[in-house]
Amino acid sequence: MGGSQSKLTYLEAGVDLEAKDALVERIAALAKRTHKRGLLSGIGGFAGLFALPLHYREPVLVAGADGVGTKLKIAFAMGIHGTVGIDLVAMNANDIATTGAEPLFFLDYFACGKLKEEIAEAVISGIVRGCEEAGCVLLGGETAEMPGMYEENEYDLAGFALGVVERSAIIDGKRVGVGDCLIGLASNGLHSNGYSLVRKLIETRALSLDSTPPPLDEALGLVLLRPTRIYVRAIRELIQKSIEVRAIAHITGGGIPGNLPRVLPKGIAAKVRLDAWPRPPVFEWLEREGIDPTEMRRTFNLGIGLILVVPEEQKHAAISALIALGESAYLIGHTEACSLDCPDEERVRFI
Repeated sequence: MGGSQSKLTYLEAGVDLEAKDALVERIAALAKRTHKRGLLSGIGGFAGLFALPLHYREPVLVAGADGVGTKLKIAFAMGIHGTVGIDLVAMNANDIATTGAEPLFFLDYFACGKLKEEIAEAVISGIVRGCEEAGCVLLGGETAEMPGMYEENEYDLAGFALGVVERSAIIDGKRVGVGDCLIGLASNGLHSNGYSLVRKLIETRALSLDSTPPPLDEALGLVLLRPTRIYVRAIRELIQKSIEVRAIAHITGGGIPGNLPRVLPKGIAAKVRLDAWPRPPVFEWLEREGIDPTEMRRTFNLGIGLILVVPEEQKHAAISALIALGESAYLIGHTEACSLDCPDEERVRFI
């Protein structure tokens, strides 16, 4: 009786192996743009191979993993998928670069219910652009088609990055002292954090992503999709110019109060001047819509995506070098003494 029934195929179950194979071929072609010395085997095999650079005497590997979060929901609603891949690389590459590490390669995980090649290719193209900007190889990844797990045209992303740093050159915040200067690098807006709050605001106010509320200069959805800035080149160039970078904080979820204390030693706090940099209009819009200023500070980056801690005597050289690299850099404050048992939530004081 069972033998008379028609045979089910994987395609009928919702998984298109031919489409996946075709996508892998196109990804491999795109990934060639990121190839650099050290790559031994990339996309196509069971695992990627990359040789450690030989000029490191005591190489220390630095790894990170992150995603894009609910910013993806904005991409789904707008039907724009070419920028979230940049976000994915940025969230990982910036994190490992805070240690002074050189990013070597990146791996991605793309999961969807039904594979739509044009969407997947747009996402991967963004990942390739991010890898090019971060100077790392797109070594491999996984494209998973899982019927029933995701809504139509929706997907999830995760990324993994590996870098290397000389043991003696690790940036870990241990040398930070009282009176060091805080240099902030401008963000591109919200980057990839706080989107659950933003989406709740949009839902509560019944706002349209296609509208352009003041003081924004383009549609709300486009402003919210501006990709996270990648600071790898700026960090590495600054280090190579013999600027003593004592600590680096990537300002992500939790804002400045939630991230800057992570790189400061016990007994050291930070004083931050809120008027030291111009804020992107999206933050003014959020306050106009009723987000409390205290909530703003502990949720969003407020226009500063990265903070570097340098000695006071090198602040001008550091800012000049960063501006020459095309960065918008600002002297936003300094470090000061605090009690050894001062809780992290009190170690950033805004003035």
